[in-house]
Amino acid sequence: MSKPLASSIPPSLPPGIKAALIDMDGVLFDSMPFHAASWHRLFTELGVTTSRPEEYYLYEGMKGSDTIGMILKRELDIDTTEEERREIYAKKAELFKDCGQAPAMPGAAKMLAGLKKLGIDTYLVTGSAQGSLLDNLDSLYPGFFPKEKRITALDVKNGKPHPEPYLRGVEKAGVDPSQAIVIENAPLGVRAGKAAGLFTIAVTTGPIPAEAFVKEKADIIFPDMISFADWLHKI
Repeated sequence: MSKPLASSIPPSLPPGIKAALIDMDGVLFDSMPFHAASWHRLFTELGVTTSRPEEYYLYEGMKGSDTIGMILKRELDIDTTEEERREIYAKKAELFKDCGQAPAMPGAAKMLAGLKKLGIDTYLVTGSAQGSLLDNLDSLYPGFFPKEKRITALDVKNGKPHPEPYLRGVEKAGVDPSQAIVIENAPLGVRAGKAAGLFTIAVTTGPIPAEAFVKEKADIIFPDMISFADWLHKI
């Protein structure tokens, strides 16, 4: 059964939209269950006994190093250096790879085709640096996200919910903020998009309830990617 919409759906996008800044995990790939499982396993091995896999959906969009620093400080009162966080994140990346190849998000290809039909250019803005996913973008979505149209965790100082990733995306797209939209599945990502002054669309592809996206003031909320893709093809 589809989750109910948390906001009314307008008949169209705002006028003059030229670029879509698109998150990766939970939007293009159904990868969040893999991330949640690998984060949980990593922190359990590091001695964090209060962790639950579902918790890590709440931190989606943050840079991995920020997640590591936050959890270790909060749970074990451990301060970590940047180098230590890089080493820990490398272990997390290996655990993620052990989960196998994350599948494409159902409806994502149709969503991208709908944006193309509307003449809207596409850019990737992700808090991830997960090479196994980034390397698979070209094969799953050929032509949509060449390397020069990507903002990853390696390209910013401040990850989501800071607006920097989406401000960098607007800069890369060469458009005014009023001419771009954000497509997200995470509350922190929606917060980053709104802080950057962008029209932000949330798609609830994970277990986080739609009310969380209402709280972050998402402009439109869809219950799944297929619903969003169908809507794009109708406008």
